[in-house]
Amino acid sequence: MVLRLADTSPRIRAITCSLFLYLGISGCDALPDVNEGDIIFHTSRSTQSLAVQQATNSRYSHMGIILFREGKPTVFEASARVKYTPLNEWIARGTDGRYVLKRLKTAQQALTPDALEKLRKTADTFAGKPYDLTFEWSDERIYCSELVWKIYDRALGIRIGELQKIREFNLDAPAVKQKIKERYGDKIPLEETVISPQAMFESPLLIIAAEQ
Repeated sequence: MVLRLADTSPRIRAITCSLFLYLGISGCDALPDVNEGDIIFHTSRSTQSLAVQQATNSRYSHMGIILFREGKPTVFEASARVKYTPLNEWIARGTDGRYVLKRLKTAQQALTPDALEKLRKTADTFAGKPYDLTFEWSDERIYCSELVWKIYDRALGIRIGELQKIREFNLDAPAVKQKIKERYGDKIPLEETVISPQAMFESPLLIIAAEQ
C-alpha cells in the first residue's frame, strides 16, 4: 500500500514527515520552506493553551523563531526550557499539525548574514532557561512570545508586536480564571508587562510566508 500524504490529515502528514526525516526518506513535502529569522505559530496541546487563547482572543497559543543548526531548521522555543526543537517535531506537536509561518516584510534587506549572526548569538543567551509560568518581564524565566520578542529587540532593535499589561487581557474567561487562581492566587500582577503570541502574530511588520 502506498501512503498518499495529500489524502491524510495535517497532523498525520506532519507525523509521517517526522518519521520520514528520521529514517532519511525523501519525498515528504509537508514541511514549509523556511528562512532563518522566520517566526512560526501553532496551537499548543499544553494544559495552558486554552487559557492563553481565551485571554488573548487568539487561535494560536505557542510560537518560536526559526534558526538553523548544522544546516537543519529548528524552532528555538520556550517550552519546559528554552531549547532548539527540530522543525518537523515542532509542527507534529501542535494541534492537527497546523501552523502559520510569518516573516519580516523587510527580511531581504534586514536579515543580512551579520544580522542573522546577531540573532543566533542573542538566542544563545537564553538557551536552557526555565519556562516562565507567571509571565514576568525578566530574564530569569522566559515564555514563548517573550523569547522571540526579546531576541529581535536585543539583536536588531526590531520590536514585533505591542507590549501590553496583564490587566488588558480577558481575565474573566473560565480557563483564564482557573490558571490565574493556580498561579497567582489573589495577587494578580495586573501591571506586569507582557507580550502575547497574538500581539506578535498581528504585527504589521510580518507577512505570512506559509501555512497549513
